[in-house]
Amino acid sequence: MTPSLALAVAGGVLIAAGTYLLLERSLMRILAGVMLAGNGVNLLFLVAAGPAGLGPIVGTPEDEISDPLPQAMVLTAIVISLATSAFLLAMSYRSFQLEGHDEVADDVEDAIVRRRAEADLSSEAYVELTPEEQPDTESGGRGERAGG
Repeated sequence: MTPSLALAVAGGVLIAAGTYLLLERSLMRILAGVMLAGNGVNLLFLVAAGPAGLGPIVGTPEDEISDPLPQAMVLTAIVISLATSAFLLAMSYRSFQLEGHDEVADDVEDAIVRRRAEADLSSEAYVELTPEEQPDTESGGRGERAGG
């Protein structure tokens, strides 16, 4: 049995939809994106694991045994996504209690940087120095121009 192309495409679609939702501002959409992306990665893990096989019992030929490592990784990923989902759900609930919505606000420093970029205030302070006024960087500022 070969890996199914339909399952690989479904895993890719789940990851793409999850990535799109992760870029939203609402915490509930971010939560849905984390869950979709996690399920897509789990599906791709199982598709990459190969065909299903028998349990690793003594006396079973090695070519008929399934690899338990991808199954263990998927089980671990399920636990991690559950913990992440619980954290995002609690954060969304607390945000709704405090602000009445669950949207992530802009960072204050990011808004200042954006306003400076729009007004181009950082370039007004720039003054181009002549070659004589340039500091001596090769000697650490201790050259002839710096006074000895």
